[in-house]
Amino acid sequence: GARQIAMPVTFSILTNIVAFMPLYFVPGIMGKFFRAIPLVVCTTFVISLVEALFVLPAHLAHQKDREKTGRLHRLQQRFGQAFTRFVHEKYGPFLDLTLRRRYLTVAIGLFVLILTLSYVKSGRMGFQLFPSVESDVALCSFKLPYGSPVEKTQAIHDRIVKAGEALVREIEGETGQPQIKGSLSQIGNDGGHSGSITFDMVDPDDRPVSTSEFVQRWREKTGPLAGIDTIRYRADSGGPGSRGDALTIELSHRDIDVLEQASGELAAVLSNYSMVSDIDSGFTPGKPQIDFTLKPEGRSLGLSSADVARQVRHAYYGAEAIRQQRGRNEIKVMIRLPEAERKTEYSLESMMLRTPAGAEVPLRDVVEMKRGRAYTSIDRREGRRTVTVSANVIPKSQASLVLSDLTAGALPQLQQSYPGLTYSFEGRQADQKESVGGLLKGLLGAIVLIYVILAIPFKSYSQPAIIMVSIPFGIVGAVIGHLIMGYSLSVISIFGIVALSGVVVNDSLVLIDFFNQKRNEGLDVHDAIMTAGIQRFRPIVLTTLTTFGGLLPMIFEQSRQARFLIPMAISLGFGILFATFITLLLIPSLTLILEDMGRLFKGHRHE
Repeated sequence: GARQIAMPVTFSILTNIVAFMPLYFVPGIMGKFFRAIPLVVCTTFVISLVEALFVLPAHLAHQKDREKTGRLHRLQQRFGQAFTRFVHEKYGPFLDLTLRRRYLTVAIGLFVLILTLSYVKSGRMGFQLFPSVESDVALCSFKLPYGSPVEKTQAIHDRIVKAGEALVREIEGETGQPQIKGSLSQIGNDGGHSGSITFDMVDPDDRPVSTSEFVQRWREKTGPLAGIDTIRYRADSGGPGSRGDALTIELSHRDIDVLEQASGELAAVLSNYSMVSDIDSGFTPGKPQIDFTLKPEGRSLGLSSADVARQVRHAYYGAEAIRQQRGRNEIKVMIRLPEAERKTEYSLESMMLRTPAGAEVPLRDVVEMKRGRAYTSIDRREGRRTVTVSANVIPKSQASLVLSDLTAGALPQLQQSYPGLTYSFEGRQADQKESVGGLLKGLLGAIVLIYVILAIPFKSYSQPAIIMVSIPFGIVGAVIGHLIMGYSLSVISIFGIVALSGVVVNDSLVLIDFFNQKRNEGLDVHDAIMTAGIQRFRPIVLTTLTTFGGLLPMIFEQSRQARFLIPMAISLGFGILFATFITLLLIPSLTLILEDMGRLFKGHRHE
């Protein structure tokens, strides 16, 4: 027995190890977070191989034959007999039917595969970097225009706090249970124009209202706030790699005015999406300022922009006259206009400038003065100014759908309207692109290596390809599992699908290996695949059920820590479950189709 299954078991373990290894090389912070998984899993696989080939046979060899009696043994016997009857009376005839209609069977399988992948491609499932996990903290942060008085900030802050406290009393009145442990309010962390309010919620098991529902009702109860620059509500705790908002788009252009117009138009487009909120155009006006532009009259007098700027600075900020030593300290003596002459805009316009020729001329006669606002920050990348437009999406899994729509419509239109404008996706989208790109490269390498490993024992190019047909159908199972469990696809789901690529080939490998053994014994192709399917049905099904059963506790775990890994368990569990049906029905049909093609080519060669 051990010799008979040594080859398929050994190569099954090798394919499993190869499939998990790409997780070790995932780039970025996501890779650091999940790097321990392939190390633990691969070590476990190696130990299990030693156990299956050496330890278990040794134990079974020393087992004494005893006549078993008792109720439990009788139940086991009845179950075993019923299972055997099912295999021979139900599965066997159905397998024979699929083999006789093998082309129809494969066509139905391909239809299911294309339908599932098309559904995922349509964006209806949604895709996000990391599963959304609710926090025990509800947060609201806001900013007013730069330079706003603290009194106005305090008024906005008080309104948000009163709305939150009123909501807490309302919920506690509805449920009769406490909703929060406490709250924290802050003003001025990022200047007198900003503030934040935090509610520390009680444990999720002790309250009927989720944090996301609380935040949504808090937003509605607060209502629109006049004169506010940005406001953000948060209910999720994020995860590794989940930096920034759900949507982060960086625009770049050499002209700051073009960027301001383009970012405003993009923010207006985002406001048309019902699921998009907390939109920030990226431009935060700073303090009021007066811009000077030198007139031709000033240039004719020999003045330059630098001359004007220097004399205005000296008049209002001061010019260093002398330095005096007072003990150990050095004192700078600055000379500037009296305070009374620096308080009004009229005083600025009337300020006298000295020309290179020594004459004096009023400032208003040589410069054009224009009111404006300074920028709180100016970002550049490769010599070009940039601005970041950000927004939140509820649910976050719809962010990819919004981005696809923007990429197909609004963003190309902006580039046509403003030549030279470029854009890129940053934040979570950048993390997602980096992680998914690394995973897809790893998956491609794993598939190639799995094919090479399978080709060694089978000494064939075609049979490994048939075995690996179960990989895409495992993806179908993973997608169906996410739909059943109500989860959106995420990078963690892709982790599970990559690992699944090596696990799902195990059953097919065992089936094809047994088929080859029967062929070597002299059975024809149809009888050999029928015998392989019937005799390998029990180990294939039992292996699948035990694997799926082992993943069930993780799939149904409700703790916050487990929710980060649940999509990976769903991909593995449901992928293996669905791939088992493919192994038992589609792989035998493909095997006969391969034989049909072989006979067809041989007939052409003889002709």
